[in-house]
Amino acid sequence: MLLCRVSTVSQALARWGRRSQRGGGLFHRALSFSSGRCHGVGSGEGSTQPAAAASTGTLYRDTVLLPRTEFPMKLSGQKLLDREVQIQQECGFAELYSWQRERKAKKEFCLHDGPPYANGDPHVGHALNKILKDIRNRFEMLRGRQVHYIPGWDCHGLPIELKALGDLGSSGLSPLQIRQKAREFAEGAIARQKAAFQRWGVMADWDQCYYTFDGAYEAAQLKVFQEMHSKGFIYQDYKPVFWSPSSRTALAEAELEYNPEHVSRAIYATFPLVTLPPKISVSVLVWTTQPWTIPTNQAVYGCNKAMNCNLSALSTHSPATLEGGICKHPTVPDKQVPLLPANHVTMAKGTGLVHTAPAHGMEDYSVASQFKLSVECMVDEDGKFTELAGPELQNLSVMTEGTDKVISMLKESGALLMEERCVHSYPYDWRTKQPVVIRPSKQWFINTASLKDKAKESLQKVRILPESARSSLLAMLDRRTYWCISRQRSWGVPIPVFYHKETGDPLINKHTVSHIAKLFKEKGSDCWWELPIETLLPSEALQKVSGPVSDYVRGEDVLDIWFDSGASWAAVLEESDSRADAYVEGKDQIGGWFQSSLLTSVAVRNKAPYKSLVVHGFAVSEKGEKMSKSLGNVVDPDEVINGGKDPGVPAYGADVLRWWVAESNVFSEVQIGPTALNSARDSISKLRNTLKFLLGNLQGFDPRLQAVDPKQMHYIDQYMLHLLREYSIKVTDAYSEFDAGRAIRVLQAFITRDLSSFYFSIIKDRLYCDPEDSLGRRSCQTVLEEILDGVTRSMAPILPHLAEEVYLHAPGHDKEETLFKSGWIKSSSVWRRPGLEEAVEGACAIRDSFLSSIPGKNAAQYDLTIAIEPGLLFELMESLQEEPTSTSSQLAELMMAARVTLTSELPRDLHPDALLGHGTFLINLEGGVIREDSPYDIAVVPTSGVRCPRCRRYTSESADCLCPRCQTVVSQAH
Repeated sequence: MLLCRVSTVSQALARWGRRSQRGGGLFHRALSFSSGRCHGVGSGEGSTQPAAAASTGTLYRDTVLLPRTEFPMKLSGQKLLDREVQIQQECGFAELYSWQRERKAKKEFCLHDGPPYANGDPHVGHALNKILKDIRNRFEMLRGRQVHYIPGWDCHGLPIELKALGDLGSSGLSPLQIRQKAREFAEGAIARQKAAFQRWGVMADWDQCYYTFDGAYEAAQLKVFQEMHSKGFIYQDYKPVFWSPSSRTALAEAELEYNPEHVSRAIYATFPLVTLPPKISVSVLVWTTQPWTIPTNQAVYGCNKAMNCNLSALSTHSPATLEGGICKHPTVPDKQVPLLPANHVTMAKGTGLVHTAPAHGMEDYSVASQFKLSVECMVDEDGKFTELAGPELQNLSVMTEGTDKVISMLKESGALLMEERCVHSYPYDWRTKQPVVIRPSKQWFINTASLKDKAKESLQKVRILPESARSSLLAMLDRRTYWCISRQRSWGVPIPVFYHKETGDPLINKHTVSHIAKLFKEKGSDCWWELPIETLLPSEALQKVSGPVSDYVRGEDVLDIWFDSGASWAAVLEESDSRADAYVEGKDQIGGWFQSSLLTSVAVRNKAPYKSLVVHGFAVSEKGEKMSKSLGNVVDPDEVINGGKDPGVPAYGADVLRWWVAESNVFSEVQIGPTALNSARDSISKLRNTLKFLLGNLQGFDPRLQAVDPKQMHYIDQYMLHLLREYSIKVTDAYSEFDAGRAIRVLQAFITRDLSSFYFSIIKDRLYCDPEDSLGRRSCQTVLEEILDGVTRSMAPILPHLAEEVYLHAPGHDKEETLFKSGWIKSSSVWRRPGLEEAVEGACAIRDSFLSSIPGKNAAQYDLTIAIEPGLLFELMESLQEEPTSTSSQLAELMMAARVTLTSELPRDLHPDALLGHGTFLINLEGGVIREDSPYDIAVVPTSGVRCPRCRRYTSESADCLCPRCQTVVSQAH
């Protein structure tokens, strides 16, 4: 007889209730498991009223196996922050890097960390860079590789020196005092940045970082310097360089910022011709945007086209006509300058004739060398005219009052024809934001012209992401003919050179450099100032020169910080001939660290230091603007994690920051603000919802003891393992390509389409209402555990805190085990079985036809008849339902109908209100060897069954009585 709602049954169910409530909180908001929607549960795996909680079924609630888990649906505010820190401690985030370095691994993955500058607090640019690297490192570690990643800091240079000195300036301080203050400042910045990187979950041995001010690092750097010097790549010369009066030091191209809004006072000035070429009896007209350089003029050059300017020209002449002429200098009495040809003069602006000051122009200098002109410098280190410029100009700043005075002198001599305001791009010191000048000085250079071809050749073997960055890298190389590597400061690595007191000749050889390198390794580079010269200069270094040690003084220049950081491959990578698998930095490093590393490595080893380059964009505001305090749009990563002083700025935690990085298109500018962060938080919240559903339905399940062999599983469960395998391949490929954004899209598609909208909506009845230890339920749980495991591992590189939190609640492993010590997604080729896809996907095609015939209706209220002619499709459907008609077959479960009848043709006595449908399904087996386009027909009628008060399926014979399946379950419990 059917079990109805009588008192004897109530007693039995009460016992069931006591048993089911043990071991964790009960989900009081589990999904209805008979929704009948193909789109099903969406992202809300725990959001609707349980079927068994309906008023007619309250009696049976405790017999339903609803999800139970202590994993919280939501964490926010201080609870979220405390939980993340607790996860880091419990799961050994601090020891993880050392652990994986000690384990045996067949392959190593080396990501060489470009050193951030130790001159300020951590910012979102740091977050973008460090988290992007960490995602890849964690992925590589999970899949069994031994990760080599040593974080570093760029610690020398002018910005640190200036910030350390503050308002004190350097006057009255010794180099050692300046260096001590700079070191303290850098160490403070390093401590703040390091703490932030750790809080973001970046995996590293934070006690074993590299610092460019460390003695061992400096020694390795000097070894690179010595090898490049011995090969002739490093030399000393007197030539024009970019000079920053505001910093009082030479600058390299990479240390310049070009201001497109710079305003110059451009002039047209006449140079009277003294020795007249044939047919000419007037002055020549020149144009310049830097009038202050007129006093240093040595010649006038003509371009290779006829003169053509906006002035009314009396006549035009070719360079050949002008060559050989002599001009009178307009401001220097009795000085005459020649007229010469030059290829670098263009017709873009001006008159086609350019006054030339070899001391203050790169192209001018190269032509001056050809014609042996004087390279006379009249500008000092402060950017002021020296006494060589004459009493009227001496001590005047060339860019301001010096320019005023020169223009005034041109007026007085009658040489000024016209003055105009010229807005153009002009180089500025990237640290002080002040204009630079070009002036000659004796500096140390790297001859990059001789390295270019080798560098370009080595880049052909380097993979660059995005590929479009390659052209920028090559263009930057082309623009750099030489690299000035000496700086006139105290905070840096001293160039190991000695100068003769009388002649000024430099003394540098392998003996001096290797000796200094050894001292630096033992004592640090402060010893350059601390030790007597007798200790610094070894006697064997003097063998080829005359005179004692006392004839020499130590040099005062330090190395460019781009040389500092560019030699990091020699100091950090373990083997001298090794190359990093990847360098990952922002696009500003195309002309910086990427290039300096390439040039030094090619010079010493004839190869690039990296196998691949990943070039990411900058973090910008939500409006796409560059962040600045003045605009008030700076996003502080500390506030992102911990919340701001304003109650409207919530605490998002570290995983939201990591998700923002992963989800972004890092190869362009990356926007950050409330919209992006709220979106990231919502995405993680939906993910938590799915994870909670999975965990809740695995309560009491131990895969080590209760897992079902795939061959015994329901077909749809086997099919989900097949989809999980495909998912794992896609997500692995995405991480391998440095494309965490694609990994997220693959993850979200899998959860939304394959799980929430499909699988979860189908299996809830089996999960909640079948006997607890039944094969069907255990089959489903086996798959849910595999899905939970795969999803958790696949998101772990991006969300390590959430992944470890899930793993703490997940079944199937020892309590002390952590996810990151247990490997990558485990998928098996056994999961892919011939015919499996076709069986389930064929059924899904029929299901789509069924659901589209009853739009907006509950599929559970209908009986479905499927008619297929004998053939492959019929055989596949028969594998899902052996009997002709069933309410409990795998086919009925997939269709989510009350009853499914499988037949070879539709019956003739169909109900007059039956809804009819038709479709075809293409079967493709064995790589196309077997292909069959199979038609099918369907008929849909309202079911005659009554809703079961326990499972709410329309499979009961009468009202308020249990269906046969539920009757059996409750009877067994009783």
